[in-house]
Amino acid sequence: MLAEKRGESAPRDGVVVDDQNPHETLVGRTSRADKSFMRREERDDYYAWLWGEVLLIGLLGAGLTLFVAYPSLRNTYSLPQVRLVLDTAVTLAAALVAVLAGVRFSVEGRRLDLLLCGGFATAAAGTLAFSIAPVLDGESLHRTEFWAGVGARLLASLLIAAAPFTRRRVNAPGRALWEMLLAVAILLGLIWGLSQEAGTSLPPVAERVGADQPFQLMGALAVQSLLSLVAMVGWGLRFRAHRNDLDRWLCLAATLALFAELHYVFTPLLSPRYVSQGDFLRLLSYSVLLVGVWRAIRFAEFGRAVAEERARVAREIHDGLAQYLFAVSTHATMLENGTGHAQTLAQLKEAAAAAQQEARFAVLALSSAGGSAPFDSALRRYVDFLTADGQLEVDLELEEGIRLAPDEQIEVFRIVQEGLANARKHAGARRAEVRIGERDGERLVTVVDDGAGFDEAEIAPGQGLKNMRARAASIGGGLRVQSVPGRGTALVVVLRA
Repeated sequence: MLAEKRGESAPRDGVVVDDQNPHETLVGRTSRADKSFMRREERDDYYAWLWGEVLLIGLLGAGLTLFVAYPSLRNTYSLPQVRLVLDTAVTLAAALVAVLAGVRFSVEGRRLDLLLCGGFATAAAGTLAFSIAPVLDGESLHRTEFWAGVGARLLASLLIAAAPFTRRRVNAPGRALWEMLLAVAILLGLIWGLSQEAGTSLPPVAERVGADQPFQLMGALAVQSLLSLVAMVGWGLRFRAHRNDLDRWLCLAATLALFAELHYVFTPLLSPRYVSQGDFLRLLSYSVLLVGVWRAIRFAEFGRAVAEERARVAREIHDGLAQYLFAVSTHATMLENGTGHAQTLAQLKEAAAAAQQEARFAVLALSSAGGSAPFDSALRRYVDFLTADGQLEVDLELEEGIRLAPDEQIEVFRIVQEGLANARKHAGARRAEVRIGERDGERLVTVVDDGAGFDEAEIAPGQGLKNMRARAASIGGGLRVQSVPGRGTALVVVLRA
């Protein structure tokens, strides 16, 4: 009967039953759409990169086909000084990439960066030891040094090709990095020792244009091309899976390195006196690597800055608003238990007002640091709000042209807030002065009040003073406190100009 009445009343009363989440009007329903948009955006980014990679391979492949079909286009120039400059540039680029990859590994601890660091360190050290140093005196490259250089390039290509297929992280990155560099040095020494031991039994290398090269050299160049192909595919797959910007650049560099090696296969005149198209592609590959690794370092720094900002916001909420909300919850529980209604209500109202005030302070502080409100206007609004009840008069002066970085703005704001709060609550001050300016090459933030003051020798610094010192230290500054009983207190924050 009740069910029938409900069934009859629904159409008569015009009630529409909706099984949607009643809270969606508050929290919104855009999360699914947002995720779909992000996936579509990532997919479009991937396909744009993929088609760009296909176009690059097509252009480089067409150029290589022309060189194969028309041998007269395989220009090789006898420019020993240019070849030395190119080898030096490649060595410097490889060394820089190794350093940047090592820095990234020391921060994130990924084996991928460790292998990249080892591979490019091998390339830099091998080129310097076996291609540059032997010809600095104008002498020709000996057979043992040439083959040692070939072995070093194969080792470097092997490490770089293996990098995209590693997945784990290292717990002690500092130790692992030194072990990798030591292993590279030992392996290069072993390659040099084997080349010296083989001596004249190593196949001679032709240094005349058009001469046939030994089968061993052609095989080594083909293996190096294969390793570059493996690296290109590996970095491409990693970018498809993770959408990491560095993987995109590494794949592009591996593509250029692949065609550089293929040019060497068809123009295998690896002499310190000649320059070919493959040498320029090789230098371009390392230039692309430098750009990619540098971008990765900058992104890592930005990520750390975001993490630090999140931690700072959490600290602001914990130190301020959360404490007052806890007081509100405590007094509400006391009311629920029937404890002193009149007194508890007064305390509850006071705690709620303090929480509201702290929330406004936090909004002002975060808006000033985040750039959504100018620092000086946010600070003035805070002072106006603080002095609205007439208990404290504050004279605020900001020197024209003074500049504070975003991280400095939030810490200075909180130091001024803490100093004025102490002057009002604890020192009983009636007047305070806040000055922000520059003097003798230093930026100074001073908060002076006419309160009760204290004896610095007798009273240990409280948590508020410790927090202010920590805030000043976090932005590279220092905090000085001067106080005399009955004559007030002065806080001075000193920042480098």
